[in-house]
Amino acid sequence: MTGILPTVMAEHFSGDWMSDNVRYAALNDAVLAARGEDIHLDIDGPSGERLDVFADSLAPESACTSLQLHALVAPGDFARWWNAAQVVAGPQLALGANAPYVFGHELEAESRIEVFTQAADTRPIEYANQGVRPRVFFGERWITSIFDLFEENSRYFPALLPEISQEDPRAVLAAGGTPQLAELRLHNGTVYRWNRPVYDLVDGRAHVRLENRVLPAGPTIVDTLANAAFYYGVLNTLAQDERPVWSRMAFGTAESNFRAGARYGIDAELFWPGQGEGPASELVLRHLLPLAHEGLTAWGVAGPAIDRYLGIIEARCLSGVNGADWQVRSVRALEATGMDRRAALTAMTAAYAAGMHTNEPVHTWPLATQF
Repeated sequence: MTGILPTVMAEHFSGDWMSDNVRYAALNDAVLAARGEDIHLDIDGPSGERLDVFADSLAPESACTSLQLHALVAPGDFARWWNAAQVVAGPQLALGANAPYVFGHELEAESRIEVFTQAADTRPIEYANQGVRPRVFFGERWITSIFDLFEENSRYFPALLPEISQEDPRAVLAAGGTPQLAELRLHNGTVYRWNRPVYDLVDGRAHVRLENRVLPAGPTIVDTLANAAFYYGVLNTLAQDERPVWSRMAFGTAESNFRAGARYGIDAELFWPGQGEGPASELVLRHLLPLAHEGLTAWGVAGPAIDRYLGIIEARCLSGVNGADWQVRSVRALEATGMDRRAALTAMTAAYAAGMHTNEPVHTWPLATQF
């Protein structure tokens, strides 16, 4: 369980790499047709290493994992919850970054953000230079209604898959039924927001959900649960605040926090209203963990569970070690013994897998040693 498998290399995506699913093949063809050119991955890391490769398919996107957290939200409340999730995204990434290596290069702490953004980009370079929105989209403003997001989908993003339903939604609604809205749901599934609105039906009953797609997988189940507890707790508190934090923060600042969390991970500097700019770990320890505790308590989560999972977040901040940090420290230690990068990545990944199965939080793991 990791953001991007550290031992995956570009050559692993040559040949027959795609699973036998018609929708994946259609999406691959549609994205490349829209671009009119090969996909270009150009990512530089804080350490100075750079990845500069071309791909003739969406294969690099398939290297990215995602932990998706869902919240069932009343439609009229959706804007508050989405805005709150956008605010939380930066601290989420800083805490949970777990993808520092791509095709053998040490890049950003959560390189999966840039890999996914660039690999799924339907824009030719000239469109990107003209400011056309990318398909992988953080957003550009706070919203006042869930309709703002679906209207942006229609306005900014052409349909990729030419599938049409025979349903007449107005007729279904007039007859007392619940529309499937198949085209809306299909199109929404091809706009890759990091916090995405979802319209869905269960047993004929409609609902909307907030889908949080910010986090990578792993490193362990207990780390994953700690990340989820932190997110849901802070989200609940922020969404219920009478004076919401986004009323005191520019949307661009939330995106800057998101980018900083992806690039630097637990070493990121983040801005928060009333706190100024400072280390992500300090922001979490002093301000966000109490909010998470408050939010989980309000939802009736048992005290011992709150203490266990938020205690992991606290210890992670105090140690300064998350999944990305452990990976980088381990590889550098192995390279210091004379191992080359590929051998170091292989040894680190073996040690990572062993640590994953212990289900001990990653901040407690010893660094990888030569296998």
